[in-house]
Amino acid sequence: MNQSALLRPDWTPATVALMVLGFVVFWPLGLAMLAYIMFGEKFQNFKREANRKADDAYAWCRSNRYAGPVNSTGNVAFDDWRKAELDRLDEERRRLDEMRADFDTYVRELRRAKDQDEFDRFMRDRQQVKPSSDTTPPAGYSGN
Repeated sequence: MNQSALLRPDWTPATVALMVLGFVVFWPLGLAMLAYIMFGEKFQNFKREANRKADDAYAWCRSNRYAGPVNSTGNVAFDDWRKAELDRLDEERRRLDEMRADFDTYVRELRRAKDQDEFDRFMRDRQQVKPSSDTTPPAGYSGN
């Protein structure tokens, strides 16, 4: 823990001042600050431990994505059908992901071609209108 922190769970001038101010403003705030001063280090260890356990549980759930509490129902025919369906769905998802990637590539190339066409048109129009050496304003210029 960073011992240079202004608000650490210890009897520092800042924490004592906040505790007194909390009691003056609204007594539960002062009581909460007193609890933080006295038990704050234990709360941080509790939070760290709870986060670690939650991360472990989440990792376990991710690793057992398709497997429930029991991998087999006891019925071999159903288990074979279930595995075949899950494999088919995985293949379908993979195929759909490939199709989406192909479509994204197609749209990106379509946009690029449209941008290139607009840029080429701009360059043609710009080359056709050559700036003249006199100071006549371009057509449609109001001068305001």
